[in-house]
Amino acid sequence: MLLTRILTAIVLVVVLAIVLLWLPAALALGALGVLTLAGAWEWSAFARLARTPGRAAYVAACAVLMSLLWAFAATEGGFRAVMVLALLWWVVAFLWLVLAPTRGRPVLAGLAGLASLAPMWVAMARLYDAGLLGRELLIFALVLAWAADVGAYFGGRRFGRNKLAPRVSPNKTWEGVLGGLLAGSLVALAGHLWFGFDARAFLPLCVAAMLASVVGDLTESMFKRQVGIKDSGRILPGHGGVLDRIDSLTAAVPVLALGLTWIGAVQ
Repeated sequence: MLLTRILTAIVLVVVLAIVLLWLPAALALGALGVLTLAGAWEWSAFARLARTPGRAAYVAACAVLMSLLWAFAATEGGFRAVMVLALLWWVVAFLWLVLAPTRGRPVLAGLAGLASLAPMWVAMARLYDAGLLGRELLIFALVLAWAADVGAYFGGRRFGRNKLAPRVSPNKTWEGVLGGLLAGSLVALAGHLWFGFDARAFLPLCVAAMLASVVGDLTESMFKRQVGIKDSGRILPGHGGVLDRIDSLTAAVPVLALGLTWIGAVQ
C-alpha cells in the first residue's frame, strides 16, 4: 500500500506540474475547477445524495457558487472578504469538531461542502493569477499543505501514541501533527528563502496555514465518519478519492491566501 501511495503521488505531482507550469492560464484554472468539482461530487455523499441527479445538482450548485465568488472577488476588497468568510467558516468547523463531531444533518453537511470547496478554488485561482509569482505561490501553497500531510502520516506511523481526535479520526495523533509541522516548516523556510518575504510575518502565516490544514483534514474525516465510509472515493490508488487528497487544501489555501494579502504579496 505504501508503494502504491508513493507511485500515485509521483504521478499526481507530474500532472500538477504540467497543469500549473505549461498549460495556458484558462486551461489551468479550468483544470483546478474540475478538481474542485470532483471533490464536490464526492462530498455529495456526505449530504446523503445517493442518486446521480442529486449529486449532479450538488456539483452544479458548487460550480455556480464558485462563479459567483470569483466575480465578487474581482471587485475592490472582494477577494479579501471571500477569504475572511472562508476563515470564519473554518472557525465554525473547528468548534463543530470539538463540541459535536457526531452530530449533523445532511443539509448541513451539504452546506459545509460548498463553504469548503468553492472558496478553496477562488483562493487557488487568485494565487495563480497573482502576477509574476502567481504560479510559484500556488505551487508553494499546495506543497506546504501536502508536506504537512506527509509529515503527519509518517510521524504518526512512527511515533503516534496520543490520539488527536478519537471521535473523528482514531488514527490521527498529536505526534503526527508535530511531524507535519516539522515537515511543513522546512518547506516554509525554503519558501522564505525563495520569495524573500519578511520571515516575521511569512513563517507564522505558514504555521497558521498548516494548522488550518489539520482542521480541513479532520472536517472531512468527521463527515466520512457520520456517513460510515472510510474513503471519499476510489479514483486514486492508495489514497482513496479526490477529497482525501485535497481536504487539507480546503482550509490551508484560503488561510495562506488571506495572509498573503495582509503582507502585500497578493493584491
